[in-house]
Amino acid sequence: MPKTVIHVFHDDDDSLATGTRVAQRIQEIAPGHGSEVEVFCFGPAQRRLSGKDGGEAVATFNGQIDELIADGVVVGACANAARVDGVTDDLARRGLNLRVARDEFLRFTLEQATVISF
Repeated sequence: MPKTVIHVFHDDDDSLATGTRVAQRIQEIAPGHGSEVEVFCFGPAQRRLSGKDGGEAVATFNGQIDELIADGVVVGACANAARVDGVTDDLARRGLNLRVARDEFLRFTLEQATVISF
């Protein structure tokens, strides 16, 4: 099945809020086209998943991440970074799939997914 992966890396307000909103918008039509959507947060954006620092855009980002998960979209983050930041349990409780980023990026290639980065 074709897949679009939204890779949220940057932690500027526009990247956080727009990247996850684009994932939501694509998810609205993907099933009707026999396609899937997946989100992978990494780098600076992953640190914003804790929601500790940031304003309205970080709150929007985290709200949209939770909505995507509730809608059945696979949302992942790097297991190693989560461990280093001490947030493994918190992210897992929210429903994020924690995997090694290196492995996920290779999986996207092997699945021939289209990856869009923000």
